[in-house]
Amino acid sequence: MQRKRATLVGLVAVLLWSSIVGLIRGVSESFGATGGAALMYTVASALLWVTVGSVRLRALPRAYLLWGSVLFVSYELCLSLSIGYASSGRQAIEVAMVNYLWPSFTMLAAILFNRQRASWLVVPGLLVAILGICQVLGGDQGLDVAGMAANVRDNPLSYGLAFAGAVIWAGYCTVTARIAQGKNAVTLFFMLTALALWTKYLFTGGEAMAFSVAGVVYLALAAGAMGFGYAAWNVGILHGNVSVLAGASYFIPVLSAALAAALLRAPLSFAFWKGAAMVVGGSVLCWLATRGKGERAAPPAASSQAT
Repeated sequence: MQRKRATLVGLVAVLLWSSIVGLIRGVSESFGATGGAALMYTVASALLWVTVGSVRLRALPRAYLLWGSVLFVSYELCLSLSIGYASSGRQAIEVAMVNYLWPSFTMLAAILFNRQRASWLVVPGLLVAILGICQVLGGDQGLDVAGMAANVRDNPLSYGLAFAGAVIWAGYCTVTARIAQGKNAVTLFFMLTALALWTKYLFTGGEAMAFSVAGVVYLALAAGAMGFGYAAWNVGILHGNVSVLAGASYFIPVLSAALAAALLRAPLSFAFWKGAAMVVGGSVLCWLATRGKGERAAPPAASSQAT
């Protein structure tokens, strides 16, 4: 019974993380891309300090402290700013879907750098995931190269940050799996992310913040989804069914798009959902390619955040 409850708690984390895209966009609309993200990570850091606990720096391996900090902060900046800089709710959802290439990239990195053995399924898995993103970016026309190019040209910064984030997070998962030695410095990493965002806000002339009831509610929900999401995930991973949780985490892109579409009132076409399903399918194929092949790569969400 205890294992089932822990698994259910872990599944709550999947739902919380799935809401992040819509909530980040809601925060940025009230407080700006940079200021909103800075507020969100500040509140989330406080929640993580209470739920997960503080970090003893001396207990952390130096390599993990250095590279983990750099990669984690870089990824979170790419994620939050790519969504915040999007020109519309629909574009924010598309940008987030580009970011969800990281599960497939993580498996590829594990094969190339961690000597993870894999079957031939990894090749069609990567192709399906990339084609799924092309389908999403093509708009209502689906796989349309001209439409995809025009979409990206409309806001290259957001799409570029999202893609860079996918690559960086794959690197984070691959590197920390080797050097973390079982340590978890997520509270520290969130604090460093907040510090980096406040620095950017103060020295680059951040947007004016418009405090409102709706904005504060979005801020509280977004920070809570991040902070409590990690706490719930830790319970699930430590005491629940890891296989069930790993399988559920692969469906975060679809759940995230559905929740974001509802929160942002951004209708999504059939072509988008088809592309999102392809991204999920490609990630699952990449994961299946490594099953039973020796040094298994950790399930992406099990490595850290799944946003």
